[in-house]
Amino acid sequence: MQIQVNSNHSITTGESFERWANSELNESFSRFKDDITRIEVHMSDENADKVSADHTRCMMEARLANREPVAVNHHAPNQDEAFRGASDKLKRVLEHTFGKLRDREHRSRESIRRDPDIGSV
Repeated sequence: MQIQVNSNHSITTGESFERWANSELNESFSRFKDDITRIEVHMSDENADKVSADHTRCMMEARLANREPVAVNHHAPNQDEAFRGASDKLKRVLEHTFGKLRDREHRSRESIRRDPDIGSV
């Protein structure tokens, strides 16, 4: 699983933030490592030099193996909270997505209850 951290011109993430983000995401999403090919993190300051409560935005996109990518956004007062909020949202979306896939696969399996030949001799 690759991790890619990007930022726009209005916010500076820095190398230490990128190392920390990489470590956090690898740990948080380790159970999905076979299903995710890449996670892209996009940090931005939406108000640049204006002051507002939730001006930092983190968008995370997970590229899934053989599936459409999923993306989430989170706004917060600083980079840390924006990152953690987006990470939590992405985890919930992935749990939901893969849970639905497991349920669908489980229901499509053959069962003796559905076999019309069972019981008729």
